[in-house]
Amino acid sequence: MISAMPRIAIAVHDFDKAVATFRDVFAMPVLDFSPDTVPSVGAHVGMCVPPGGSNIELMAPATPGAPLARSIQGFLDRRGEGLFALMLEAPDPDAEAELISGRGLDVLPLMEGAGGRDIHPRATGGVLIRIYPDNSVADPGPHEIREPSLSGIARVVIATADAEVAADAYGGGLGLDVEAPTTDDERGVQLVRCRPPRGGRIELVSAVDESRPFARDVAATVTERGGGLFALVLEAPDPDRAVDLLTERGLAFTTTGGAGPATTVFGTRIILG
Repeated sequence: MISAMPRIAIAVHDFDKAVATFRDVFAMPVLDFSPDTVPSVGAHVGMCVPPGGSNIELMAPATPGAPLARSIQGFLDRRGEGLFALMLEAPDPDAEAELISGRGLDVLPLMEGAGGRDIHPRATGGVLIRIYPDNSVADPGPHEIREPSLSGIARVVIATADAEVAADAYGGGLGLDVEAPTTDDERGVQLVRCRPPRGGRIELVSAVDESRPFARDVAATVTERGGGLFALVLEAPDPDRAVDLLTERGLAFTTTGGAGPATTVFGTRIILG
């Protein structure tokens, strides 16, 4: 059984710049695991660990030819920087992979040096999903909370051609708790909410009213990229104050009807809720 959605990965070219942005601009505590991950899997890995929701993982290739570095570099070459993979946890990833494969999803062979199992994006609406063992990242312990006091990932939005069809993969295939489809008139999308037992929740969306800016952007993502990871939603105790602070620190925000203020960093749309 899937037990958590611990983190979502962003692929970047410049690892140090990404760490500095999330640490100094977003004011998130960031752990750098590169001293361990560069020799072991050939990639820089950092973890943003704000309270609540799911963590943000920063990944960059380091050692050409290493399997994980190849995977990240291939993504960067094809699509540029951006949301790379959604991580789930299960008590036994290999056993879980067998169950998921039996339900019709395309589970990939174990990658050399990998600590988890991958599900091919074509089975999950354009999203690379990796299943790791429970507690795959150690508890970082207490950290100083600095303004704008952003949460971890409260929601990850996945753009799909048909949210109801995608729900079959996330409910029937992955075994997640999936709610009935609804229509979000303000954003102009069909919406299906998925709730992993721990971490943030997943929103599957498909455009139904492209006169709405949010729906128009979702439709464009489906047309241009076949869908996939679309946005991260972070929460702030005072969103207006958060926007003011982050604007002073150099970020630019837009307001997309019904979705909240949004900024884009490293090819990743971040919405404040």
